[in-house]
Amino acid sequence: MSDSPSKSKAPTATELHVPMRDVVRFVRQLSHDLRNHLNAAELQSSYLNELAEDPELKSELQRLRGMLTEMSGSLHRLTRSLASIRLTQMPYEADAFVQDLGQKLALQFPEQSRAIDWELRAGNDPLKIDPQILQEAFLELFANAFQHGRSLARLVATTELKDGEFVFTLREPKEDFAGSTENWGSEPFGHVSHGHYGLGLHRVRLIIEAHGGRLQVHYDQPSSFLITTVVLPTEVRQDA
Repeated sequence: MSDSPSKSKAPTATELHVPMRDVVRFVRQLSHDLRNHLNAAELQSSYLNELAEDPELKSELQRLRGMLTEMSGSLHRLTRSLASIRLTQMPYEADAFVQDLGQKLALQFPEQSRAIDWELRAGNDPLKIDPQILQEAFLELFANAFQHGRSLARLVATTELKDGEFVFTLREPKEDFAGSTENWGSEPFGHVSHGHYGLGLHRVRLIIEAHGGRLQVHYDQPSSFLITTVVLPTEVRQDA
C-alpha cells in the first residue's frame, strides 16, 4: 500500500498572523456597533432623567450619561488612532511650528509643560507639512514622556538644521530604563493597559514617515536619557 500524501499542518490559533488592514477593519466595525448601542443607552437614560422626580435619582442618571459619553469618546479615539494618514501639506516655518506646538502643550498639559527646556535653533526655514497632523504626532511624543516613568529632572527639547534637514530631539530623563528601543513605534498593540492600546507611538511613526521623515529612539546609558529624534526634510526655497 502506498503512503498517503503528506498534508501541510494547519496553523494553530496562536500561530495565525492577521494582516493589519483586517485588524483595523474589525476594530472600526466593532467600535461603530458599540457606539450605536451606547448612543441608544444614552438617549434612554436622558428620557428616564426627564421622568425621574427624585433629585438623587436624577443625579445618578446624569452620572450614567457621563459614563456612556466617555465610553463612546474612548471608542472614537481608538478608531481615530487607526485612521489612515492623509496629509494636506503646506510650507511652514520650522521654529514657528515648534512655537505653536509649545502653546498647544501649555493648553493640554499646563503643569507638565513647565518642565520642558526649549532650545530652538532651526530658524525660519520652511518645512512642507500638514501642521495639524504633525502636531498630533509631537503631542503624543510629549504625552508619552509625561506619562511613563519620568524622574524630577526636566525634559530638554531642541531643534536644529543639519545637512539640509530639520532635526528635533527630545531628551527624557529615565534612570531605570530597561526596555528595548529596537522596534520603537513599530509594534502596535505591543503594550496594552487600561485605556491604552499600544497605538500612540505607532501612529507617531506613521505620521512622521508619511512626511518623508524618520523617527529614531535610543537610550543613552551614561546620561540616563531616553533620546527621541525626529528628522524631517526642509522645503527647498525657490528664488524669486
